Parts: sequence; C-alpha cells; structure tokens
Amino acid sequence: MKVIKNGNVLTEKGLQKVDIQFDEKQILAIGKNLEADEIIDAHGLTVLPGLVDVHVHLRQPGREQKETIHTGTMAAAHGGFTSIFAMPNVIPFPDDVPTMQDYLALIQKEAVVRTFPYATITTKEAGKAVVPMHALKTYTHWFSDDGVGIDDDAVMKEAMETAKKEDVLIAMHTEDMAYRKPGACVHDSAINRKRGYIGIPSACEAEPLKRDLDLAVSIGNRYHACHISCIESVQYLQEAKAAGGDISAEVTAHHLLLEDKDVQGPMWKMNPPLRTHADRMALIEGLEKGTLDFIANDHAPHTLAEKDQSMEKAPFGIVSLETSFPLLYSEFVVNEKRWTLAQLVDWMATKPAQRFGIPAGEIKVGKYPDFVFVDLDATYTIDASSFVSKGKNTPFDGWQVQGKICQTIVGGQTVWKG
Repeated sequence: MKVIKNGNVLTEKGLQKVDIQFDEKQILAIGKNLEADEIIDAHGLTVLPGLVDVHVHLRQPGREQKETIHTGTMAAAHGGFTSIFAMPNVIPFPDDVPTMQDYLALIQKEAVVRTFPYATITTKEAGKAVVPMHALKTYTHWFSDDGVGIDDDAVMKEAMETAKKEDVLIAMHTEDMAYRKPGACVHDSAINRKRGYIGIPSACEAEPLKRDLDLAVSIGNRYHACHISCIESVQYLQEAKAAGGDISAEVTAHHLLLEDKDVQGPMWKMNPPLRTHADRMALIEGLEKGTLDFIANDHAPHTLAEKDQSMEKAPFGIVSLETSFPLLYSEFVVNEKRWTLAQLVDWMATKPAQRFGIPAGEIKVGKYPDFVFVDLDATYTIDASSFVSKGKNTPFDGWQVQGKICQTIVGGQTVWKG
C-alpha cells in the first residue's frame, strides 16, 4: 500500500492538499494523514488522474519501423497518458479471435500503460463483411475500421445492428473517397488552392458522418465519431444528439490549435486535414458546449524518411502523445484563460474513460491507481528529437509550452519519471 503526499491534488472537489492511498488495483482512500508502507512525495507538483486517449496508432505488429507497442506506450507515459486505445490498422488486422488473442498477448508483454485494443468492424478493414462481434466481445468492447470509411450502406447498417445486439461501441473514421481526388493532401480552401495543392472538402468527412448518425439514431447503438474537423460535422452531431442518439465524438489537439493557413509542409499533413479558422472555432465551441465530448489525439507515427517527401506523397499523420497536454494547457488555460485545468482534464481523462467504460480518469476511491505529476509552472521548448516515440513527425517542434510531465504512475507503479 502506498500514499502520495504533499501534492496539490485535482479531485472532484477541485485542487486540494490531500493524501491519496492506493494499492496496485485501485484508489483506497483520499484524505489527511493517511498511512502507507511507501510514501511518494509530490511536493511542489500538481497530481492529476492519468490521461486517457482513445485514438492511438501503435503500428505493431506489422510496421515496427514507425512505432512499437513499447515505444508508443512509453511515449504515452511521457505525455501523462495512462490508458490508451490502440487502433486496429495493424498487420494482421485483429478481426478474428485467434488474431486478437495474439495481439493481446503482445500488448501484455510490451505495454507499459493500460492498452485496450480495438477490433476491426469489417474483415481486413475492407468494408465488405462484418467481423464476428459476438465472439470478439470476450476480448474487446470497441470496434473501428480507422483509417478508412465504410462506403456500403448495407454493411454499415449491419455493423450497427450487430453492435446494438452485442452492446459494443463502434468508433468510425468517416471518409467518402468519392470526394477525394488523387493527390489530395490538405483542406480544400482558397489559401491551399493558391499554393497549388489539391484539397479535401469537408463533405468527405461530413456526408458519411451524416449517414452514420441517421443510422445510429434509428438503430440506437453506441456510436463514436473519430477526429471531427469541420463545421458541418459539428452541426450534424448536434442534430443527432438532439434526436436522442447514443453518440459521442472526439477532436484532436492539432485541430483545436492549427488551421489551413498554418500548413508549411508534410509535418502539417494529417487526415482529416487542418481546415479554416471558422472550422477551428466551431470545434472549440463544440467541445465547450458538449457537442464534441472529449479530446483524442490520433497519434500517428511515421519515419522521417516517409515524411521527407512531397506533400502529395508523404503519409498523413503526426505524433501527439508527448505534446498534447502541454500544448492545450499552454494555449487554452495559461494564455487564453478560456478553460480551467479541471475542464481540460475532464476532456482528456474523465469523459473518455466514462464513455469507453473503464474505471479511470478521476481521482476517486475505486478508480484505477493511475496518476500524473505535473509542474504547471515549468516552461520548455518542444524538441522532437527527444521524443520517446519512434515518430518525430510533428508540426510543433520548437514551440514554447508550459506544464511539464514529471512522473507517471500506472497500477501503482512509476512507469515514467523525468
């Protein structure tokens, strides 16, 4: 049994000078003068619940040159994340029971934070045959074909009906390739057309999302929309929630911070792309109003050689696990004073944990004993070369930020200490 002492602890009652008593399974007590076999001193630091990211690409198995389960989960710990959800576009796809069993065994061996794998929605993410959800739900309650959309309306309807029957959650990457021309690499806007880029219109995301939301409202299944990026999607989500759908949606740090005008090269290339100022403001306001439920960062590592190509040829995606908390804390809590620390933690820990059904994201008795110690006053420069992740592909290299992760505890054990 251990106790954290002398820290400024973010509890449901706000920041308090209290002790936290825990073992390897759960938080046991929160109060004053708690006893333990081991004391962890958090003097001068703020103690937050471990952060939760439901959208992480670990690349292993199949693309270990980009990332491994070990390096990706160490990067998560470095960034203050203690629970992550691993997207299923790995090789082989976790689309049947034997493959999922092997995948879970690999995660158990290599991961240093809690890692929950998605299964795919369709076999090999081909969009044609729904996976055996009933058999797979013994091992996972979350299904996604992230990286591709499902074009066939009948397949999407079958997937949602099966998810409703099996009481599992579907997380959708909505993208209709009919809207995306060859070589498209950025948002379809005047500024990008002037640069000579082929653009991706908002309808590429919003129109298949509208189809999905109509189905989800009708069927009543649990539906989660990944990496929302445009005004139209926010509007469709608002309407679907008002109609009573069991629906949630995420937004990334980069879509909250950057716009089409900021694009300088392949490090700014992600899918969905950075859109206009109006889109960005709609995302911020959608998060604040609850139309968007929480933040999830789509950590997408690539090698520098892959990114060191033309905009048209470079892969989509940036890394985010080691930068999202300090970036958002600096911009919205310290600089703009638009959000409180408690709001940011709610969106980065509490709400994703609640939606995805894990006992995390809060410092409360009975929750996971997962914590992150932060020096909220410390300032530093983001240095991509120092990332624990194999991926160094970020547009935020050289940014000045405030809020340094000093220690991360998972299951009562320190897994990162800076």
